[in-house]
Amino acid sequence: MLKIWGRTNSINVQKVLWCCGELAIPYERIDAGLQYGVNNTPEYKAMNPNALVPTINDDGFILWESQAIVRYLARKHGLGALCPSDPKACADADRWMDWNATTVWPNLRPIFWNLVRTPPDKRDMALVNDSRNKLAVSMAILDAHLAGRKYVIGDTFTMGDIPLCTAVVRWFKLPIERENLKNLEAYYRRLQGRAPFKQHADLPLN
Repeated sequence: MLKIWGRTNSINVQKVLWCCGELAIPYERIDAGLQYGVNNTPEYKAMNPNALVPTINDDGFILWESQAIVRYLARKHGLGALCPSDPKACADADRWMDWNATTVWPNLRPIFWNLVRTPPDKRDMALVNDSRNKLAVSMAILDAHLAGRKYVIGDTFTMGDIPLCTAVVRWFKLPIERENLKNLEAYYRRLQGRAPFKQHADLPLN
């Protein structure tokens, strides 16, 4: 059985759990990271030298990096569906996954860590405000792209939506100013109709 190391409130672990839910993949999850520890043990570092979560063991195949894991599971269990079989559609899904990692997450992370994981008297609010403004630009780009589309590559839900919408959840749930982005809001509401999203990703922030 697939084993997943990671805590359920990690954005990166949520990507993998959501993917497993979409594909009905049975798994065993082991709490790791933050208050659970585990990730700094020699045994864990032998699997993942970065000491981060998630890490998976799929019948002896060890893999870390959440988006690589999502791609792997989608190709193995959902080729032609969650992972598009058409090379252009697959590249399109890949593009939005990578855009989330390179453009969205660098500005989302400081907002989340300051407002959720940092005591009020230690927060860097100048960084929060600067990051929020930059994140708003990205969300406006996504909003414009979603005009006339149900999901990021068109009418079909794919692996490209998974990392991106774990970020969209935080855009809507963090206590920040938000622009009126109707297409993005409709996208979020649409994904709320998916049971695996509700179970694994659309959760309180902590």
